[in-house]
Amino acid sequence: MSELTPREYTLVSENTILSPFACLSSETKGRQREEEKCPLRTEFQRDRDRIIHSNAFVRLKQKTQVFLNPTGDHYRTRLTHTLEVSQIARTIARALRLNEDLTEAIALGHDLGHTPFGHAGEAILDEIAPNGFKHYRQSLRVVDFIEKDGKGLNLTHEVRDGILKHTDAIADTREGYVVRLADVIAFLNHDIEDAIRAGVISQNDLPKEALEILGETKSQRITSFVTDLVKNGAENIAYSPEVDKARQILVDFMYANVYKNPVCKSEEARAKVMIEKLYRYFLENPEKLPHDYLALADRFDKETAVCDYVAGMTDKYCTNLFIELYVPKGWNIY
Repeated sequence: MSELTPREYTLVSENTILSPFACLSSETKGRQREEEKCPLRTEFQRDRDRIIHSNAFVRLKQKTQVFLNPTGDHYRTRLTHTLEVSQIARTIARALRLNEDLTEAIALGHDLGHTPFGHAGEAILDEIAPNGFKHYRQSLRVVDFIEKDGKGLNLTHEVRDGILKHTDAIADTREGYVVRLADVIAFLNHDIEDAIRAGVISQNDLPKEALEILGETKSQRITSFVTDLVKNGAENIAYSPEVDKARQILVDFMYANVYKNPVCKSEEARAKVMIEKLYRYFLENPEKLPHDYLALADRFDKETAVCDYVAGMTDKYCTNLFIELYVPKGWNIY
């Protein structure tokens, strides 16, 4: 009997260790295009690596979350948020004996389609683009059609499904559902921390009835959420009524005091103007699009390609391009 390859050994280990509710690498529904198997990595491990090495993943470091263009060093970006989601999701998956590799791949790819300037960018593109705009749909477009010069990353069905359904739908796998839950746990708790750091709220403002159940600190709250979720096992991943009520109290508090706070939203109007101006500019001047996006215009349509290009910009690139196109330059007269 020949010695197992590392990939084959992992497949055997999954069959031995993982829960009956886990999605095994050997049972993937496959890729859109068939590929030769890797001797070292399972299909989900390959997907994780492809996402990490993608251009869209790198750009997440210069896309902000709630606070647009923050000057401090410790505010979250899309990249740090993504890493926090991945860590929380992997902890839950490991505790439930789900497929951690699949969970990690979905988590790392779930926000690849986010616009510059957070949800302000998403809102304005959804308003002006003919087909609307949702970041989860755009994340799937990124991995299917935009990365690798339009060839896409050719990810497995399970990873693509988890990316698409991480916001307002139920994924086909429990691993995908875990990422959806971890996304909320991550942004709710790090947004509280960022808002306190920014002086928008204080620790004393947080609703006591929620803290009594979940804990006073970020670490305690995350631990409470994760511990509660794994109590019932992989068959029924859900919060207890008490913890779910506390979670909703915190969410309502954040929407009332942070997400709709004038301080947090003070730059949104300007951000929306920049994004709309750039969208209109490239719609009227499609020849100015980079070569890869011209190819997308031929493959799909002009509006879709322009939306792809603008959505993929970082905050910094979007701002600099707007200045280059719309802010008058001074004359050097000696």
